[in-house]
Parts: sequence; structure tokens; C-alpha cells
Amino acid sequence: MSFPKINGFQIYETLGGGGFSTVYKAVHVEDDRVVACKVIPLTEQTTEKERKDAEKEMRIHSQLKHQHVLEFYNGAILEPRPPTRYIPGFYMMLELAAGGDFFDKIAPDVGVSDEVAHLYFNELLLGMQYIHGEGVCHRDLKPENLLLDAAGTLKIGDFGLSAVYKLKQTGQKRNLSEQCGSLPYAAPEMNLKKTYSGEAIDVWGMGVILYTLLAGNTPWDKAAPSSSEFRAYLDGSIFQEDPWNRFSADALSLLQGLLDVNPSERLSISGISMHRWCMRPSQLARKSAAELAERLTESLRINGDMGYVSAVSGELYEVDNDGDSAMHSQFTQSLMLFSQTQSGTRYTPHLTRFYANLGPAILLELVAESLKTLGVEYRKPKSNPEGRFRLRIGGYDRRKEMFKGWVEVENFTFRSYEGSYVVMQRDLGNPISWRQLWKAIIVSPEVEPHVYKKN
Repeated sequence: MSFPKINGFQIYETLGGGGFSTVYKAVHVEDDRVVACKVIPLTEQTTEKERKDAEKEMRIHSQLKHQHVLEFYNGAILEPRPPTRYIPGFYMMLELAAGGDFFDKIAPDVGVSDEVAHLYFNELLLGMQYIHGEGVCHRDLKPENLLLDAAGTLKIGDFGLSAVYKLKQTGQKRNLSEQCGSLPYAAPEMNLKKTYSGEAIDVWGMGVILYTLLAGNTPWDKAAPSSSEFRAYLDGSIFQEDPWNRFSADALSLLQGLLDVNPSERLSISGISMHRWCMRPSQLARKSAAELAERLTESLRINGDMGYVSAVSGELYEVDNDGDSAMHSQFTQSLMLFSQTQSGTRYTPHLTRFYANLGPAILLELVAESLKTLGVEYRKPKSNPEGRFRLRIGGYDRRKEMFKGWVEVENFTFRSYEGSYVVMQRDLGNPISWRQLWKAIIVSPEVEPHVYKKN
């Protein structure tokens, strides 16, 4: 079976995925417009609850129209009724955020500057003000659900766990009861198996995101007494430790308001907007897209990560691969989201990539050895007629969150360089943890001697 053409859009390669869906790049056959197509499979085994959840996601997301919400264009449902030539599923045509994963640009355990965090947290705040104003709570705010468009604007995505908690016309609210979300980002009341306020749950998630921006990692495994870091947060001793002790006084004050363990005392959305850290003028709002990209990736340049990404570079005018030219902007170019490949310059929204001086087959053996040493599971690689190899990998990060993805390797020859071009594409998990794994592979004794790096 194949994918259908949806409103003139033809589905091409995979961009990423999650636990229950896969996201593809789709290109309009007539005018080369490019979108993302999220596909949730429909089978005979799909439960009624799974069907209702997918329908709810489409219904809610399609109603949300805001500059900081990923645009929902249209959708289609293909039922699994034989005979059919097409893959059954829920098809959602979404804005393709050409800037890629927001947190893919952040160095682990370092974070971004206070000014960069200020700019993007305020964009998140504007988006959440609108979403809550429409009577919707997200309930799954975390790094992997925040994206950047071609201009560097933050976009909130993935409304799979969202719910309507308030009647927009009357303002009447209801508490929610479904236990959902990821443990490092979930509010403590989510663990009590009682009803909760959807607004307060989102505010807590915003607090964890702000911390992650400033620190380069999440504050704890779980907001529960079983976490030593959370216990230290509760008794106040953690504020004497790094990174808490390097946050500005205003940023720390805001974090404590967002991460108040009592949901009735937690800052409201309006209270956040009135906090002095948020109210101060942005020093970056009027900067060029190129300067914004430079400030965002500053920590990656300082720690040397960008030297692996930019080890080989070509001419950007060669971009013409299945709508890739539509992704080109001052921001995406400055972020180095175009990489030199055997066939020319290609749009690659992942900064977790590198070049090596060995052929794909030999390099993959070394990568597999490195993965084994790191305790990461992998499947035997698959190859295709073009000589590309795909290695499926998965495991758990240090926050006990599951991750899954691919190591894709292909032949590479350009000027004086020869060997392999490698992209690590995350399907599931924290982008920061994925970057840590990418770096661990690159600097492993098996792989490091063969990696090209720009000094």
C-alpha cells in the first residue's frame, strides 16, 4: 500500500515520529508548497478510545490559529476498509517548522543565555495565553513539542493530549482527571490520582521548560518524593547548588512561582505576564534572524558541537531537493540546517549529524560497537540500493525517559573529503538527551579518530 495524495500534497520522506504517529514531509505537486503530514495509523486493532483521541486532536488543533501555534491546514481520515490501495490512518497537514526542534539547538547541561530564554519563554507565554483563552489546555508541554519556523519563531505543537477545560462563551471551567504527560514535566498533583486544574498543569510544564532553557536539562526525574532532586527542591537546599545558584534573581523568582507545588498558589498565566522577568524589554526581539540563530546556538559553538556539523560545507544555491529550497531562510542558513551531501546541498533539520573518513559499512560497525558500550539497543542495519544504511536505536536516558530514533549513513565524496555522511534522527524522547547520545558516539574511542571536525 502507498500514501494517498491529500489535497494535492504528495508524501515523501520521514521527518520524525512519536509514540503513536509518524511525521512526513509532503510537497504540493503543482506549486511545490511544503508541509508536514502527521499520520496516526488506523487498523482493525485501533480501539474506540484511540480513535476518539485522534479525532479530538484534529478537532482541537484545527480550531487554534495563532502565530505561536503550529498551523493546522487540513486533515483526512482513511478507514481500513478493504479493498484499498492506501495506508489507512488519520492524516493531518501541518505547518512544516523549517527551523526544526527548538531544543536541538541547546547544549546539554549548559542551556542558553538569560536573554535568549527571555525571548522564547515570552513567545511560549503568548501562545499559551491564546490556547487557554480558547478554553484548551495542552497537558504535554515539553521540549520535543516546541519547534521553530523559518524565521526563528517558536511554535507549540502536538495537541494529542489536549483537552477543553473551559467554555469560551461563559468562562465556566471544569477539572480534569486523565493521568497523562511525561514524568519529568508532569506537575506533582498529576500523581495524586485526583482531579486537577488544566491551567495549573500547563503552568508547571512552562516552569520545567524555562528551567531546561536556562540549565540545559530537566530539574528532576519526577516531581515526587522518590526523586532526590525534587526533595532537595522542596526543602530549599537545591538553591545552593549548580545550576540553581547561577540563575538571576528574577529568573529564580519566576521559576519558583511556576513550580509552586501547591496548584492553587502557582502563578496564573496573567500573573506570569506581569512578572518583572517577563515584563522587561527584549534585547533580541529586533535583532536579525542571523544574529538570533547565532545567539541561540552560542553554547553549541563554544563546546565545539557546531564544528562537527559544519566540517564540510558547499554552496547553498544547489538546494533543489523535493521542496528543500522552500526551507531556505536567513535563520535556517545561519543555523546550518543545510548540509553538503553526495548529491548536493540538502535541507537537514537535525544538528545531530557528522562526517567521517570511513565508508558506511565499516563506520556502522564502529557506531554499533560504541552503542553497545553506551548500553543503547540497536537492530541490524538496513540498506537500500543507493548505498544508504539505517540503524534503528533505542533506550532510556538518565531521566529514565525512553528514546528511539535512527542512525542514517550514506556514502559521501566532496572536494577533498571522502567517507560517510551521518544523520541521527530522533523519533521519540528529549532532544537534549538525543544530543548527548550523538556527542557520546562522536567522542567514543571507536568513532572519534575518523570524524571530520572544523576547528
